[in-house]
Amino acid sequence: MADTGKEWVLKECKDKGVEFIRLWFTDLLGMMKSFAITVEQLEEALDDGMGFDGSSITGYQDIQESDMIAMPDPATFTLLPWRPSDHSVAKMFCDVLTPDGKPYAGDPRYILKRQMKKAADLGYTFYVGPELEYFYFKDKHGTETLDEGGYFDLTPLDVATSLRRDTILVLKQMGIPVEYSHHEVAPSQHEI
Repeated sequence: MADTGKEWVLKECKDKGVEFIRLWFTDLLGMMKSFAITVEQLEEALDDGMGFDGSSITGYQDIQESDMIAMPDPATFTLLPWRPSDHSVAKMFCDVLTPDGKPYAGDPRYILKRQMKKAADLGYTFYVGPELEYFYFKDKHGTETLDEGGYFDLTPLDVATSLRRDTILVLKQMGIPVEYSHHEVAPSQHEI
């Protein structure tokens, strides 16, 4: 397995011209939250985390105890391929910690880690994979479909097939494996 620690992340940023790093975490309902740091803040972030106000995050803390820490996980470092290659942008998922450096009990990532350990202690292994189904529409102002295909229909020359292909290429650039993709049941409905 390739090195994915702090030194590797710092070297990748230097080698790839990364200027900004998006720190990602979720609220208690699973909504993605994010803030950006500059590459100059990265080493400190990897050592100590980055403080943020948890009182505005759904399911986190009250205003009286709002201090939280986002601790980047170097193993999740990935360049964001849809951003320009000059002044590149990367992302890392974060563990959410309390001010004393302990895991925050309401952090969904921590909750998942605890449950995975419980399952492993019982001899079980989690196998999880998403099945993304979604629609492409002509524009953001309406629901006009791009194709009239149905389940597994071959639609080789339509715009939606090209969009699905481009989506898969970006996922692969980010290190996310894709098993397959196809047209779904409804017009303009696709699955990856």
